[in-house]
Amino acid sequence: MQKHGAVEKVDVVVVGAGAAGLMCAMTAGARGRSVRLLDHANKPGKKILMSGGGRCNFTNMFAEPENFISHNSHFCKSALARYTQWDFIALVATHGIAYHEKKLGQLFCDNKASDILNMLLKECSDAGVKLQLNTSVLSIRKEDDHFHLETDQQAIDCESLVIATGGLSIPTMGATGFGYKVAEQFGHKVYPTRAGLVPFVVTDSLKALCTEMSGASLDAIVSCNGTSFRENILFTHRGLSGPAILQISSYWNVGDKIEINLSPAQSIADWFASEKETRPNAELKTLLSEKFTKKMAAWMCEKWFVNKPIKQLNAPEITQIEQQLTSWSVTPSGTEGYRTAEVTMGGVNTDELSSKTMMSNKVGGLYFIGEVVDVTGWLGGFNFQWSWASGHAAGEVV
Repeated sequence: MQKHGAVEKVDVVVVGAGAAGLMCAMTAGARGRSVRLLDHANKPGKKILMSGGGRCNFTNMFAEPENFISHNSHFCKSALARYTQWDFIALVATHGIAYHEKKLGQLFCDNKASDILNMLLKECSDAGVKLQLNTSVLSIRKEDDHFHLETDQQAIDCESLVIATGGLSIPTMGATGFGYKVAEQFGHKVYPTRAGLVPFVVTDSLKALCTEMSGASLDAIVSCNGTSFRENILFTHRGLSGPAILQISSYWNVGDKIEINLSPAQSIADWFASEKETRPNAELKTLLSEKFTKKMAAWMCEKWFVNKPIKQLNAPEITQIEQQLTSWSVTPSGTEGYRTAEVTMGGVNTDELSSKTMMSNKVGGLYFIGEVVDVTGWLGGFNFQWSWASGHAAGEVV
C-alpha cells in the first residue's frame, strides 16, 4: 500500500462523481461543508453524458415510488418525496437549459447531455466542492469519529463518507463493484446483483427471425411475472430489445417466459371480420404483411399459420391466429448482461440504511446513495431521479 505524508482533513468525502455523487457533493457544499469528490475515472459523469442517446433523459414527470424495484418497496418513498422531479426541473430551469418531453413524461435536453453535467459541475464549483479525478481509493478504515482513506494520490480523513460508486452496468464506462465491497467491509448485506434494463438474447428457432428482422420495431405489450409494459420492441441480431423489452427484463428471471401481444391497439377478430367483408380474397400473408412486415408475415405463415385467402379461414382458425398474435410466448436464453445493461439490480440492503438520510444503521457517518443501493428505477429518467433524490437526502445531513 502506498503511504503518504501529511493527512488531508475534510468534512465530507464523496466517492463517485456520477449523478448521485455530484448531487450529494453540491448539496453538502452549499451547507458550508468542506467536500472532496473523488473518482477513479478521468472525467466526471460519464453515464450522464451517454444517457438518452447523448441528450440525457434527466427525470420523469410521473416519477412515483411505484416506478422503482427493491426488496423493500417503501424505502425510496421518503427521499423521492423530499426531492421531487419538480425540484430538479426547477434547477434545470434556473440554469436556462432547454428541454422537452419525448413521451410518457420522459424529459430530455434539447441540446445535449453535457448541459446537465455542466450544471452539476457549476453547482459543485459554486459550493466550493473540490473534484479530484484519476484517484483510486486503496483502503478505508473507521477511526473513532472519522474515516481514514488511503488513495493512490494522498491520505484523507473525513467525518462523513458517502459511497456513490454506482453498479456494475457498462464496465467500459469504468463500472466496478467497489461500493459493494465497502458495504460488506462494514458489515452490510448486499443483495445479489444482476443486469437490469437490458436486451434479451435468444438461441432457439426464434434466433433466425430476430436476425432476419434486425432493426425492425413494433408496438407491443410485453408481460412477465404479473407486470406488463406497452412500448416498442426491437429485433436485433442477438435477440430482442427496445423499451418494452428493457423494462420487462427487470422483472424476468432465467427460465421465465415472456408474453408478447403484437396487436395492442386492435382486436384481431374485429380486424379479420372487417377485412373479410371488404376483400375476402386477400391472402393471410398479405394481410399480416400490412400490419407487420413482409419478412415477419412470411415467417408467421411458415411457423404458425397456413397461408390462404381470408374468406377460407373458419372461426377456430381465427381464434388460433388471435391467440398466437396476442399471447406470443418467448423464453429468452439470457440477457446481454452488464455490457449493455442500463442499470444494476440488487445492491446494498436498504433495511440497513436510513430512508431519510441514506446513512448506515451499522456505522455512523457512512452513507450509500444512487445505484449502489438496492433501488432500481424503470426506463425513462427514473434512475436519474433516484440519484438526485438519494444524493440530496444525504447531502442535507453529511
